[in-house]
Amino acid sequence: MTAQLIDGTAIAQKVRDGVKEKTAKRLAEGKSQPGLATVLVGDRIDSATYVSMKQKACAELGMTSYHHPLPADVSQADLEKLIKELNADPKVNGILVQLPLPDHLDEERVLQLISIEKDVDGFSPINLGRLAQKGREPLFVPCTPYGCIYLLKEAGVKIAGANAVVLGRSNIVGMPAALLLIKENATVTVVHSKTKDIPGVLRDADIIIAAIGRAEMVRGDWIKPGAAVIDVGINGIPKLNPDGTQMISQKTGKPLQRLVGDVNFEEAKEVAGFITPVPGGVGPMTIAMLMANTFRAAEIQDNK
Repeated sequence: MTAQLIDGTAIAQKVRDGVKEKTAKRLAEGKSQPGLATVLVGDRIDSATYVSMKQKACAELGMTSYHHPLPADVSQADLEKLIKELNADPKVNGILVQLPLPDHLDEERVLQLISIEKDVDGFSPINLGRLAQKGREPLFVPCTPYGCIYLLKEAGVKIAGANAVVLGRSNIVGMPAALLLIKENATVTVVHSKTKDIPGVLRDADIIIAAIGRAEMVRGDWIKPGAAVIDVGINGIPKLNPDGTQMISQKTGKPLQRLVGDVNFEEAKEVAGFITPVPGGVGPMTIAMLMANTFRAAEIQDNK
């Protein structure tokens, strides 16, 4: 293996330790405990798992979490009423509405309603708009893109002047990641389904952030030797026996899966200079940055 592994688990732990230390100091000074409100609509297993992890992180770092589970058929009016109540609650410093929402709900309207000072997910149109404007700074940056940039800096990757390529243009990862790279003075290309010659575009990249949601799409020969590769993708693919047949769980009888990223790790690690694994790369950073944003929200609201 030639690439240096960027250990997201270890770096995230450093961030969490820092937040825990600052939270303890804050409480010792007699200030309020930072509080994060999570709103979960419906019973999607993946969303419920993510929310549970965020609640657990709050407890570990000395913060309070307020969970608000809502039925899948909740009305737009009732959801908006809850958001307004959380905006007005001084114990709540951050509000996180777990996405995606059911189709009958207006996601954009919900995000617009969250107070900009409590938008710890960084998805408010105002925060994203500030991120896109030169000379403006958002109060909060979306947690996963924030984590990607943090990993690059911790690894010592030079961003200023680099050619950076972002695969994917979602509002949650791709577009904010591209905007953050621009703020760090990289020259940025965003690759998507209509891009011509994707391998050719990637071969010129000093930095790649892959967030396109296609298992092992990026091959080793698409990567410039020495490039830094940040793999945001989390995809389940069949787990195979040595003979190539599907591996089956002896307990449940169901097909087993393994997690892979958007980058073919085994190929890419022989070419890249830096690379994140899946799992254990970007994933742990998302919650770590959410905790950092929640602490920052408490400090902002103190000063106000």
